[in-house]
Amino acid sequence: MLSSNSEIRKSQQTIQDILSGSKIEFTAVDVAANRDDLNKMREVVGNPTALAPQIANGDVYCGDFEAFQEAVENKALKEFLKLPSE
Repeated sequence: MLSSNSEIRKSQQTIQDILSGSKIEFTAVDVAANRDDLNKMREVVGNPTALAPQIANGDVYCGDFEAFQEAVENKALKEFLKLPSE
């Protein structure tokens, strides 16, 4: 379980670093600290067993860490995050 937690933390840190570096405002939610937040995340994702990290723009689900990485690689982060074009 520890390696799993380590992987999750690494993924979360990567997401936060990329968003910060891209000057995209975000709110990180620790679903492990609050059962209501975990349930809300799973509701937004549409999967009662979904695990963090998951990315949403408000109540609109964007995708998981793999989809996030793919969007970054394809230079499509703003589209992935469902942000307005500038």
